Amino acid sequence: MMNTTQLTQFMSIILSQYIDVGPMRYFYFSGLTLLYLIILFSNALLIGVICKEKTLHEPMYIFLCSLFLNELYGSTALFPSLLVHIISNIKEISRTFCFIQIFCLYTYAVLEYCNLAVMSYDRYVSICYPFHYSRIITHHKVFVFILLSWLFTFLQFSFTVFLSARLQLCDNVIEKVYCDNYLLVRLACSNTDVNNIYGLFFTVLALGIPLSLIFYSYMKILKICWNSNRETKQRAMSTCTPHIASLLNFSFGCLFEVLQSRFKNVNMPATLRICISVYFLMCQPLFNPVMYGVRLTKIRNACRKIIYSLI
Repeated sequence: MMNTTQLTQFMSIILSQYIDVGPMRYFYFSGLTLLYLIILFSNALLIGVICKEKTLHEPMYIFLCSLFLNELYGSTALFPSLLVHIISNIKEISRTFCFIQIFCLYTYAVLEYCNLAVMSYDRYVSICYPFHYSRIITHHKVFVFILLSWLFTFLQFSFTVFLSARLQLCDNVIEKVYCDNYLLVRLACSNTDVNNIYGLFFTVLALGIPLSLIFYSYMKILKICWNSNRETKQRAMSTCTPHIASLLNFSFGCLFEVLQSRFKNVNMPATLRICISVYFLMCQPLFNPVMYGVRLTKIRNACRKIIYSLI
């Protein structure tokens, strides 16, 4: 009887970091719904503008399309379930959905770095080899870069989820508002050596490659700018500023999330812990459309053109 009860119980996962806010849950629900709608509208709008406006059919803006698409993907993996849990005060999800959410959120995070990496390489070629840019960064190469980024990430984390799904759990309580593979593996009764080795290896691989490419690209850009005239420096600054800001925002968000997951014993208010854990999933999808939509003149002009044509 005990085994049967335990087996039935562990068909679901309890997300214990949700706090009971009473009637205030309607306020939080309304605020998060508005934020989600803004994220959906802003990212979808910029994707539509880039696809519709022929002057934006350049490698830089195609990479941005991939970035905005990933923001839609990542935020959709979090917000719907978050809103359901808040309004219904339910803290339990099915084990199947837990693994789907793990897959989506982890692939979103790695894809963000992959998109930022290919964008940094694009900026490097544009600034360091402006006369050979169209020969080096062809549309064919752009689509290959994007396709490889998505395929590599999806295949890698399909195996990660497969390994985690095989584990027998001793507990089903995760101290977060969404499913986390690291915390889930820690609940396992069975041997997790394969999961830990694979997870460490592919985390280094999945993050090491894009971060190395970003570091290499910016070292080359800095070297060129150091020996260039003021006009070249200003052009490099204007094109690289949104990218650097996006990279730092996302990296700090991921760092905060990792630290608060690993150091659970640190005294921290529950609300602050929740905000830190979802920062990289909420702020980045909102930050990128604002940063690129405001900073890049071509996108601003294309938006105005489309809006004026509709009036």
